[in-house]
Formats: sequence, C-alpha cells, structure tokens
Amino acid sequence: MREHARPVTRAFVIHPEIAGAERGRDPGLALEEAVSLARALPDLEVVGAEAVRLRAPDAGKLFGKGKQEELRAAIEAAEAELVLVDGPLSPVQQRNLEKLWGVKILDRTGLILEIFSDRAATREGVLQVEMAALSYQRTRLVRAWTHLERQRGGLGFVGGPGETQIEADRRAIDDQLLRLRRQLDKVARTRPLHRAARARVPFPVVALVGYTNAGKSTLFNRLTGAEVMARDMLFATLDPTMRRVALPEGGPEVILSDTVGFISDLPTELVAAFRATLEEVLSADLIVHVRDISHPETQAQAADVAAILESLGVGEEVPRLEVWNKIDRLDAEARAALLTQAARSEGVIPLSAVTGKGVPDLVAAIAAVLSEATHLSELHLGFDEGRKRAWLFEKALVEEERQGEDGFDLTVRWSARQEARFRGF
Repeated sequence: MREHARPVTRAFVIHPEIAGAERGRDPGLALEEAVSLARALPDLEVVGAEAVRLRAPDAGKLFGKGKQEELRAAIEAAEAELVLVDGPLSPVQQRNLEKLWGVKILDRTGLILEIFSDRAATREGVLQVEMAALSYQRTRLVRAWTHLERQRGGLGFVGGPGETQIEADRRAIDDQLLRLRRQLDKVARTRPLHRAARARVPFPVVALVGYTNAGKSTLFNRLTGAEVMARDMLFATLDPTMRRVALPEGGPEVILSDTVGFISDLPTELVAAFRATLEEVLSADLIVHVRDISHPETQAQAADVAAILESLGVGEEVPRLEVWNKIDRLDAEARAALLTQAARSEGVIPLSAVTGKGVPDLVAAIAAVLSEATHLSELHLGFDEGRKRAWLFEKALVEEERQGEDGFDLTVRWSARQEARFRGF
C-alpha cells in the first residue's frame, strides 16, 4: 500500500445491465460489487451509484439519448469528478461520454488495473501491472485523436515522415512493453530457482483459491499466524504469499499459498498478465477452494472460480477441498441447514475463519488428503523425456538417479495419485 495521502476523487458508479446477456446476475448485487471495487482504492469516494438496464448498447455512447441526459444530471448533482462504468467501454464510447458529461471515465478494466497498481508489492507484480496497463492503453489509441493528420515532428529518422501521432504513440508503447518484458523475464528466472529450492524440501504445497473477498487471507492468517493484509475489501491480496507452516492440531508441515482473488469478467489483459501470480496453483498438491457461503451469489462465484481454474489448465487430478467460509454471518436456522448439507457432501468443510470455528476440521481434512501412503518405483526415462524428469524433481519425488547410455534410471517415492498424474503425461 502507498503511504502518502492522496487527494480524494469523488466517483459515480454505473453498472450497465444489458438485456439478454449470458450471465444472469442480479443487477443490485452486481452494482454492489462494482461499488466495492471502487472502494478498494483509498483515494476514491463513491458519491453515487446506479444500475442501468439497456435493451442494446449504443455503439457511440453506450447509453440511449434519454439515459445519457438522466445520468449527466445525476453525475452533476453528486458533484462527481470520475465515472466508473462497470463493464467494457470502447475508446470511442469513452471519449464521447467524457465529452458529454465533462468528467474522466474509467471502465471495469481500467478500474481493476488501478487497484492492481495500488496493491502490487513485489517487483514482479509491479512489472506485470505495468505491462497490463500498457496493453490496455494501446487499445485506447484507436481513434483517440480528433485529427489523424497530425504529424510527428523531427527529422524523420524514427518512423519517417507521414507517421501519425497514433502510430508514434503505439510505437512508444511497444518499445516500453518490450523493455518491461525483458525486465520481467529477468525477475521470472528466479521463480524456478525458488520452486527448485522448495522441491528439495519434501513439503506439499497447499494453495488457497477463491473469489475475491471470500476470506482466503483471513484463513491464511488463522492457519499460519502470519499478518497478511486481510480486510473486507476486494483484491486485498495481490502478490502471492507463501509460508512454510506446521498446521495446528497436529497437522502436517506444508507450504501454504495465498493467491489473488478471482472475479467475474476479469479482463483478458489481466488474466494473461497474472498467470504467473497463479502459477503456484498449477503445481499445488492440494487446492483449497474458499467460498463466502453467506454471499447471495456464492454458487455463481464458485462457477467463476471453477472456470478460471479450468482455463489455467488445473486438471481434476489435483485433489480439492471446498471451504464454506463465513458461517458466522448466517442466522441459526440457515447455519444448521448448511451444516447438515455439508455433512452429506464429500470434501466440504464449513467454518468461520474469523472465529476459528471449524478450522480444526479443515486441518484434519488437509492432513487426510496429504497423508496418502507412498511406494517406491523404478523408472527409465529417455533423454527426450526431459519434461517428465523435470516434473519428478519439481515434486521432490526422486530418491536416486543414474544416467545411462540411453537415458536416466530413477528411483522415485510417490503416492498412487502422483503416479497416476505422471502416467497421464
């Protein structure tokens, strides 16, 4: 978090609800999430919010003429300096609305980029945010200039005469992206070293995943005694946090990973930029999916998380536990019904990370999954099977290796599940 106080900007939040959209979310809850996104930035004050239902989006200004004027009056009455549109805006729509309403406008992608920029703590996180922001800005250059004939000055050594301002700006952004990508590559080279160091320590990796604000960081703190930022705020955690910890209640020693929260309609620029942030999930021995079971759209949020895990390539062979968090927020009747349902469901643990109720059950479930019996196997891998060999070492399964004329002979100790994953290559 940035320490210096910044001037507060008055923001008006608009959630456009387009008729016939695939995702049938409750407009009120969607607006509430958008307001929470805005409040995740400490220098924004939300002074107004409205959900707007649209039959069809207007290509030039998103909203119809009547709604444009109605919103302008509301924005002026709230004395807002910034309008946040909870959805994608084309560069043309953004420019036209800014001109019409006389305020700065950010769409959902721009807002999330601002939040990520505010949260990034590690060098890698900062670089990824900068790259995502530049990729986003590059798309904003389309028709962003009123006079495309505006020419670039100079002697013509770079780009030559006739290069438009858009082309010059795009070239500058591409140069910056290339520079950042090189820096990121240097930083990213240390990740395999850290992973290799962890692989030499025979502790399984347990990754906490879930929708943003589901309570992952609070649970992480409860299990580890760490002081990870945990607040009732979207995207409170951005950079992955990892701790080697002996779980309480006599549980096993593990490496616990707290990851960035998932969210619906995450901009594609950010999915690509933060794939490395979620990389720990790909190599996890156990995924613990933390759900805010008190949220009215908990099922839709769970579906979003499942879809993102699938898009990351996390297969069904990785064991998972599902945590129904925030049971303390339910009334007695709803909580009793939920506990009964959880008791009938395999791999589901209801708990409250705030009060600690149910946490011992989670520790016991983690221990049960990770305490599978192991056995020794002898393997022969050819020199062309480097990917398989790397996977075995990454998982710290190799007890002995001997190099022969046509490959490697290895002695590995693994569980039946790990062997099945290996055979699936």
